[in-house]
Amino acid sequence: MKPKIYIDGKEGTTGLKIFSRLEGRDDIELLLIDEALRKDNAERKRLMNEADLVFFCLPDAAAIEAAQFVENPNTRIIDASTAHRTASGWDYGFPELSPAHRERIINSRRVANPGCHASGFIASVYPLVAGGIIPADYPLTCHSLTGYSGGGKKLIAEYEDENRDPRHESHRIYGLNLTHKHLPEMKAICGLTRTPVFMPILGDFHAGMATSIMLHNELLPGKPTAKDIHKLLSDHYAGQHFVSIAEFGGDESVIYASTLTGTNKMKITVCGTDELTSITTEFDNLGKGASGAAVQNMNIMLGFEESRGLE
Repeated sequence: MKPKIYIDGKEGTTGLKIFSRLEGRDDIELLLIDEALRKDNAERKRLMNEADLVFFCLPDAAAIEAAQFVENPNTRIIDASTAHRTASGWDYGFPELSPAHRERIINSRRVANPGCHASGFIASVYPLVAGGIIPADYPLTCHSLTGYSGGGKKLIAEYEDENRDPRHESHRIYGLNLTHKHLPEMKAICGLTRTPVFMPILGDFHAGMATSIMLHNELLPGKPTAKDIHKLLSDHYAGQHFVSIAEFGGDESVIYASTLTGTNKMKITVCGTDELTSITTEFDNLGKGASGAAVQNMNIMLGFEESRGLE
């Protein structure tokens, strides 16, 4: 029998993208709620417990509530919200981080899908902490440039309004209180003891992301060069389908945040010298940063080819 899939919150940006990736597949059965009952908790609960796997594409509080609706022990959950990314009993849905992460996803009943900014940060920092390059207490700084689609329908409408604020034509720095909601998972998943200084930046483009960290090599154990760091990351992600490492110094002399828009790909570029290193992760904030990653996790959990529906 085909596994039954239900998307709770299909009308949101992430939910719509997940639906578009699944609606044409003939190896699953999509359960759809009657539009008139979209906010009816009893009907939502019925569909969740009928499903083999349910996606939560909801605000945090609603995702926490929805998790209580699932009483069928065979129903598996992928939560795209922030609510459960560091919660006990939930597995983090970034299979490329390590064989252990992938194995936990395969066997998991509760997977927390990574945040977009967090994905870019963790992709570069986790292997370097695990490999002994970055100490857990290193004072990391990070900036992350994103397209406006990650802000949901309201922000998309704001940026695509012909009468919009003319300042939107320039980049917008936000999260000025330095307590962005992705910081807890960035810190916890990487095993950091010191909170990074993280600055998100919103650009006047629909989708795409480029997340960068900068390192003073002389402050790192063994004083590795930028080429040493490039080799560690290349070895760590060797053989991965969706995550790749660019040639040292970059495939081009510049990096565009929108290069991988429309894909589930992620590319990491290492630049620098013996003394200084920059690492930038490019991906689609709605692809590997959200709905693409969620579908990838679903494929892994249900035993499908990992890339099915994502190429």
